Amino acid sequence: MEDRTPMESTRIGVDVDIVEVSPRDGIQNEATLLSTEAKVELVERAVAAGITRVEAASFAHPGRVPQMADAEAVLHTLGQPEGVAYSALVLNEKGYDRALQSGVREINMVLTTTDTFAERNQGSTVDGLVEQWLRMAERAHADGIRPTVGVSLSFGCPYEGEVALERLLAVCERALDGRPAELGLADSIGCAVPTQVTERFGALAELVAARGDDVVLRGHFHNTRNTGLANAVAAVEAGVRRLDASIGGVGGCPFAPNATGNIPTEDLAWMLERMGYRTGVDVDALIETAEWLGAQLGHEVPGLLTRARPFPQVAMAAG
Repeated sequence: MEDRTPMESTRIGVDVDIVEVSPRDGIQNEATLLSTEAKVELVERAVAAGITRVEAASFAHPGRVPQMADAEAVLHTLGQPEGVAYSALVLNEKGYDRALQSGVREINMVLTTTDTFAERNQGSTVDGLVEQWLRMAERAHADGIRPTVGVSLSFGCPYEGEVALERLLAVCERALDGRPAELGLADSIGCAVPTQVTERFGALAELVAARGDDVVLRGHFHNTRNTGLANAVAAVEAGVRRLDASIGGVGGCPFAPNATGNIPTEDLAWMLERMGYRTGVDVDALIETAEWLGAQLGHEVPGLLTRARPFPQVAMAAG
């Protein structure tokens, strides 16, 4: 077992690792379908800006999430460049089979905390999703694939309301039985506030430590109610060193009512750098890509740094 805490970054020289999710969570809710070539360019732009972890595709049913219909083509085109990790979201074992055939070396499975959302989003129950995860995690370990898992609705559900901490921890404890490399808490509907983030990541870290699990904790925040960046700060101050973000702030769950985007990668990186954390990314390159992505989608992206620009007005390059 590695000598590190569950909150600690594993990337040398970087205080906070940013995982780019725009090629999957970012564009999946967009009406404009991007070409395979545009998706590949989006990933390559992110990597050129210093991002080394990218959620590049989802093996969802193409009828439900048309934007992800070319997942195999995207991953085959990207290949496996040295020093960069591409992951894919899988929702069931059929998706896992597709991911395995695509050659992807990392998968991410999403669990949830309420049966109503589990049924509407994935046609299952919370228990059913956990059982699927445990089967896929076992297969991934055997196949040499890095399994990670996130728990959506870690703070609240659009259908059932508040999610108790005890319910969240019960799902997380079962998820840990699959020996994930990472376990994420996701605010999929953007209802969390910083005090909840501090409380829940603290409680999860205590659970992980008590079990002796070797797992990195990860945060995934949406900006639906304008608290996403504040929640990211709370997570970092609680010890989390891996955060998801989406270039331009595009995104949103197709099955969450009134969903809006993820926290913008460029806004997050600029904020963290100003706070004294190293992210290893080129903020100016991310802004350029956010503007490019807006042109591809046919609308302005919601991120603010594309309009306000960094302060001070000097290049924010990877250091």
